[in-house]
Amino acid sequence: MFRTVRIFPKKVYCALMIPICISCSVDTDTLLLLEGDPDLELTQQIEGLYGSLSALRLPPSDAYSEIPADPGNPITREKVALGQLLFHETALGTAPVSPEGYQTYSCASCHHAAAQFQSGMLQGIGEGGSGFGHQGEARGISENYTPEMLDVQPIRSPTVLNTAYQEVMLWNGQFGALGINAGTEVQWTEGTPKEKNTLGFSGVETQAIAGLGVHRLHLDSQWLQEYPQYQALFDQAFPDIPEAERYTDLNAGLAIAAFERTVLSNQAPFQQWLRGDSDAMGEVQKQGALLFFGKARCYECHNGPGLNGMGFHALGMDDFQPGLVFGEVDEATRKGRGGFTGNPEDDYAFKIPTLYNLKGLSFLGHGGSFSSVESVIRYKNEAIPQNPGVPESQLSGAFVPLALSEVEILQLTAFVEEALYDPSMQRYVPTSLPSGQCFPVADPAARTDLGCD
Repeated sequence: MFRTVRIFPKKVYCALMIPICISCSVDTDTLLLLEGDPDLELTQQIEGLYGSLSALRLPPSDAYSEIPADPGNPITREKVALGQLLFHETALGTAPVSPEGYQTYSCASCHHAAAQFQSGMLQGIGEGGSGFGHQGEARGISENYTPEMLDVQPIRSPTVLNTAYQEVMLWNGQFGALGINAGTEVQWTEGTPKEKNTLGFSGVETQAIAGLGVHRLHLDSQWLQEYPQYQALFDQAFPDIPEAERYTDLNAGLAIAAFERTVLSNQAPFQQWLRGDSDAMGEVQKQGALLFFGKARCYECHNGPGLNGMGFHALGMDDFQPGLVFGEVDEATRKGRGGFTGNPEDDYAFKIPTLYNLKGLSFLGHGGSFSSVESVIRYKNEAIPQNPGVPESQLSGAFVPLALSEVEILQLTAFVEEALYDPSMQRYVPTSLPSGQCFPVADPAARTDLGCD
């Protein structure tokens, strides 16, 4: 396609980019923007790849029949309502290792809306944390806890956002009994969280169920007596389950999973564009989208409505660095998918994450080794591995230089940061909890930070 070229002085172009880029350190004196009809070209690109624009559209969060669901856990309004509350409920923190931690943490402690449903700091802290800040960035270790007592993981807390479009969960994909985890049954070790795969659910459900135990969250009959509103909510969410089996951690996990499946970035500008609003994205973002679905070939891994993927890739990214985090990164964690499957061909490969709502996050990658979207794009553009511990033979065939120019890097960054950013995550947060507790964390310092006192 022949297209005319419009030349902008560098300072003018940078002004157009603000606040999309923080700095415009470009070597050339001029930057180029292509004229023509980017909407038409982008439509043709996407239709050529997927058949229609609808293949990338996220449904409304209350269109339950349109959201991918586990066959054994259909999404209902009542189940989502219960799950939203349980996800944020610090009163569920009833199994701490120290009395000081009692009812001070929740699922949302490490997956909260302020940080796009991941952690606002390098390493998420459940029990044993202190403080919160504005986006979870100020959470530290309580003075009465040792690192061994903390509820922390040796890898970045993955986002809950768009997980309805993930078949398995966690960076190594260890949760989920269906799809690509068929045949991994020997790894579902008895007495470990992976044993929950034997329940036969998909990844979202399995992780939610297992996560309650891993993160020291628990409810029982005494808890329901203390918070009777929850009993009524369980009755509404699980009316077909006998009462003797209704009020359990298992059903709590299923409700949480139903809620998580509705947490979708469906108000992002790109989603609005897909639904017909040609003004939802700016010119620079559209040029970035053309690169995403074209020259940069991002779509080869990041596809579907969540712009994630079911696969795993070894991209040579760093793990958590010693001295920066609590605890140690064990060898199984370092090996990613291979640490779960036991297959050496899977070593150092990690699950493809969603690309929505990455703007403003200070830690990206499974080891939090990137501080911005632009830094990740530059890394992939150069294709020089960070981690010397990853053998070159294990690196993904998709990890090759992209030959993007400075202008194209900024355009692609604009698309991912801005066009894929849904600014309304607070719509998934309850205004209050039946327990009356502070959330997403409720230790004394956090209560002050969050204005709960």
